[in-house]
Amino acid sequence: MQFQHRSCPNIRLQVLQHYYSKSLCQRVYICAMKWHTPQKASGSYSCSSNSINMTTKEDLEAIENQISTIQCHGETALHHTGPGLAHGKLKTVEKGRNWGWLLSGFISLNILLLGIAIVSGSVFNQIQISSSHLLIFLILLVIVTTVWMVYYKVHTSRVYRAVLYKDSHAGPVWLRAGLVLFGICSVIMDIFKIIYYAGRMHCDSPVKIAFPVVQALFVIVQTYVLWVHAKDCVQIQQIITRCGLMLTLSTNLMVWMMAVTEESLHQTVAPMDPSYNGSSNSGPSGNVTIQGRAEDSECKCSHNLCDVFKKGFYYLYPFNIEYSLFASALAYVMWKNVGRQMDEHHSHKLRFSPWDVLVGPVAGLIVLVAGLATFVVYEVDVAKEDPKKTERALTMHYIMNIVAIILMSITCLIGCVIFRMDKREQVSGKNPTRSLDVGLLVGASLGQFLICYFIIVAVLASGVMGNTNGLNLACAVLTVIQLCLQNAFLIKGLHREPFIETETETSTMFANVMAVRERDPERRSSSIVPSHTLPIPLGILQGRLSWKRRVIKEICAFLLLCNVILWIMPAFGARPQFDNTVGSDVYEFQTWAVVVNIGMPFGIFYRLHSVASLFEVCLTS
Repeated sequence: MQFQHRSCPNIRLQVLQHYYSKSLCQRVYICAMKWHTPQKASGSYSCSSNSINMTTKEDLEAIENQISTIQCHGETALHHTGPGLAHGKLKTVEKGRNWGWLLSGFISLNILLLGIAIVSGSVFNQIQISSSHLLIFLILLVIVTTVWMVYYKVHTSRVYRAVLYKDSHAGPVWLRAGLVLFGICSVIMDIFKIIYYAGRMHCDSPVKIAFPVVQALFVIVQTYVLWVHAKDCVQIQQIITRCGLMLTLSTNLMVWMMAVTEESLHQTVAPMDPSYNGSSNSGPSGNVTIQGRAEDSECKCSHNLCDVFKKGFYYLYPFNIEYSLFASALAYVMWKNVGRQMDEHHSHKLRFSPWDVLVGPVAGLIVLVAGLATFVVYEVDVAKEDPKKTERALTMHYIMNIVAIILMSITCLIGCVIFRMDKREQVSGKNPTRSLDVGLLVGASLGQFLICYFIIVAVLASGVMGNTNGLNLACAVLTVIQLCLQNAFLIKGLHREPFIETETETSTMFANVMAVRERDPERRSSSIVPSHTLPIPLGILQGRLSWKRRVIKEICAFLLLCNVILWIMPAFGARPQFDNTVGSDVYEFQTWAVVVNIGMPFGIFYRLHSVASLFEVCLTS
């Protein structure tokens, strides 16, 4: 006779607790499992008297017979239903899960395609489709999503046995803290928009005030729900939950798409006027079209602070863009975890100590400060619309990026070599969080690859004339190499098992060195105690890591700060792709603007997502 219902541990435990106390129940269950496990031919297995001495084999068989009559989640026991019927029920559950994925996927696909059509129409057609139509669509989408999130929080998550499992890898606290930070900046941006458009009520659509109000409420509700429920593995109302999460993901992507479009139009106009003189075949018509679409009409503001708040919310756009992507990633992981069952013992508590690293943060801070200084000078010189100062600013910008990228490439290569030397186990089993991290890294880097290869072809086609073009070509080639090395380093690091102290390394019978000396008379007269007799290894007592772990942490800290400055510069307005006219001269302005405005948002997100991934690798090292 063998135990049945291995998929129903909770039911089996409840029956055993009916007969025995909690502590004894565990011993009975372990003994029973050993009793019915095939053993050597010498005989049967018997439990020792120390484990259990008040149960017989007949008692355990009676308990098992009662367990076999209990239904687990609405399904009867296997030997009552037969293997065929049980297999059919499993297929029914799997079919319901597939229907949930299919339906939610269709909802997301249709929302995104419709949104793309409306966004494109509002950009390229000012008459039939205006920005107000886009905002009305987004308001409806945001309201429906907010209603579902409130429903999930108030009803679904509070149903008995709705969330039986938590994904320990999903929504780490530092990622949720970043979501809160970007959410606060997004709410501030919405407040600035409300004040700005309030001064234009007499000549502009009231929808432009309604949308930031609704979006601010949406951000607050969503941030709270994702902070509390990011780790949930929902087991009930799976189809509704999947559809709601896909609706949330689609809404965030639509908000991201609208913000990227507005930011791209704004950033495209500012640097083009001084440097682009209509020398290409496209003529000034493309510039006039974008200028007309990006600039407001003759509507005048009723108060004097409009320009201040307009500049303010444009500077906060990068935070709103990253917030939407963070929320989309968390919603996707929750969607993958719906109906998922997992073991809790696979989670590891990771610690971070700033004393573990020193060289990496110092070198990274030097690069960060130097990058900020060159970025400020670059923005000031470009704004003066002087060709000589613009060329000098471009030269300084390219040199700064080349130095940072070379250092990052070298450190990534060293990290890959150390990973090759360190024989640590790879993460096994399904992990939606890790799969999403890798997918986002590879996918987002394609935007940077796109721009770099277009620059390489443009510079080579026009001839490498002048120092600026030579530096531009070198920067593009080195960026391609650095992206490949960093992706390899991060993918390898994310798939490694975390470093965990073994119990034998840290456990002992003694609390301190004096206890060791008191135990051994030969050592009482000596002040030196061998390291193998210490309760804790000397390396841990002194706060030191092995050289491999130390180097990996230093590399992660350095790369993290370098990626921060490479995120700051393009996110807050640096557009050397437009200030250097080689791209617009070769591809014409319209084509070049499309390439940059598509690739740049993905490149910006890649750098910030790399920061999160590097922090994760640093923690697990």
